[in-house]
Amino acid sequence: MTNQTTNMTNPMTLIATNNPAPALQNMLEGYDYPAILVSTNYEILATNRLYQKAFGRIDTQKTHHCFEVSHGYSVPCDQAGEDCPLIAARTSGHKERVLHIHQTPRGKEHVDVEMVPIFDNDGELNFFVELLRPIPIASTMAASNDMVGISPPFNKMLSQITRVGTSDASVLLLGESGAGKELAARAIHQASTRNDKAMVTLECAGLTESLFESELFGHVKGAFTGAHSNRKGLVELANGGTLFLDEIGDVPLGMQIKLLRLLESGTYRTVGSAEVKKADFRLLCATHKDILHMVNQGKFRQDLYYRINVFPIRIPSLRERQADIPVLATTLLQRISPNKELHLTDSAMQQLKEYPYPGNIRELRNLLNRAVVLTDTNLLDKNVIAESMEVDYTPTSHPNQAPFATTEADEWVDLKTAEQRYLAELMRAFSGNKEKVAMVANISLRSLYRKLKEANIIDE
Repeated sequence: MTNQTTNMTNPMTLIATNNPAPALQNMLEGYDYPAILVSTNYEILATNRLYQKAFGRIDTQKTHHCFEVSHGYSVPCDQAGEDCPLIAARTSGHKERVLHIHQTPRGKEHVDVEMVPIFDNDGELNFFVELLRPIPIASTMAASNDMVGISPPFNKMLSQITRVGTSDASVLLLGESGAGKELAARAIHQASTRNDKAMVTLECAGLTESLFESELFGHVKGAFTGAHSNRKGLVELANGGTLFLDEIGDVPLGMQIKLLRLLESGTYRTVGSAEVKKADFRLLCATHKDILHMVNQGKFRQDLYYRINVFPIRIPSLRERQADIPVLATTLLQRISPNKELHLTDSAMQQLKEYPYPGNIRELRNLLNRAVVLTDTNLLDKNVIAESMEVDYTPTSHPNQAPFATTEADEWVDLKTAEQRYLAELMRAFSGNKEKVAMVANISLRSLYRKLKEANIIDE
């Protein structure tokens, strides 16, 4: 974008002419984003062509205030409960940025607003140039791939993603399981200059040191038993793009030093090879754990913590985003059933908004999946939602109890026994309806029959 300083040709000179609008518009055409010229009393004096294309034309012969056009407010943003970039820029004397939800011909959209104060030669503040950058990675309405939300916690997170997206800084995403950390990582990659390259994900949970090293760096044929051919590591596959380490808190302590060396030197060795390779990637990490507490306990290297924690972003839980539940529910239903239009009644939506969601968005998706299975129509009412909430087998509902335990004294059971208990409870919940049980368990009907036979589970 054209580098615009806070000193420029005084717009008052142009306003004094017989027809100032074309001259003021031409002054704004040097910007690569939609731009408007705003007076100190919020009046829109001119717009450029990019603004007219994105947001529509404004008759500058009439009085229009920025807060009226952008939000439909009758008072400035700060008086309507929002951050006002004009007030912030007036106070600080330099440009300010804020994320707003603006009215557009397409509906409400997230917009990154930058307000630049314009001073005359005597240092008097006369005007503001407002630059508006639409944010394509998020939506205020149901969307197939974008992040969706309108709540203040969501907007704060989105503002941080927008700011850090264009840089190459390492980002650490913090938040509860199921809150959407991976989706946030994809949004950061989308907003980056590396978005034409691959984003490669490594799920760190449950990996041994040798497996983690092989997955990350790759291996050559014969490097270890079972290495029958050369294999590229994820670092090489992410070259030029983004490497996302999910659940970084689970990286084995012994591997953390090798990861640190990779991040500091940008070099690595494939397992079984002496050749030093160079790595060029943007690092994103995520965890639901308290990494700093792990550092204090000696379970996570301090130097690695400060290397990955360049720009931390906290992903809000769904409990903090109650205002987002309607648009999230609509979006999830479209993804769950793309070929059948489903609707929630007002009472069903109210039930969803009052639920605590210990499993966050993942739990909301599971709940809606069950509701779709349970309903016989395209309308999800409060009874279907209530029944879906009752059929909740997630360990988060009973954090101190082993899965499917019958008493507090029960001990953890083996995987096969847990599966058999799970299927038995599903059969009871759905009154022996095997098709619905198979859908909820995400297995084929044939596999269900086999498992029921092995467990000697009969219809109830």
